[in-house]
Amino acid sequence: MRNANDDTLKDVLKQFVNSKGVKPKVLQAKIVSMWPQVMGQTIANYTTQIVLKKEILYLSISSSSLKQELTFGKDKIVKIINEELGEAYLKDVVIY
Repeated sequence: MRNANDDTLKDVLKQFVNSKGVKPKVLQAKIVSMWPQVMGQTIANYTTQIVLKKEILYLSISSSSLKQELTFGKDKIVKIINEELGEAYLKDVVIY
């Protein structure tokens, strides 16, 4: 029998992640792991670094032509990543 103050493990972990400032690191790890599936293996191969700082995703791309193409699609990248995360966390993408 559950008590009225019993929370699920999922709820407790979510509260911990949000309260301890761990959320950006957890989300960065999620984004890094899902990047090849979400953006495709070709783009993942040219991505040399993925960093998340203050709701902004910084991507280092080794191909200048791909860098330019992705710059035009920054809004789409934000939308796709936010959908995969299940929340509207990302505000912008910086590609360098």
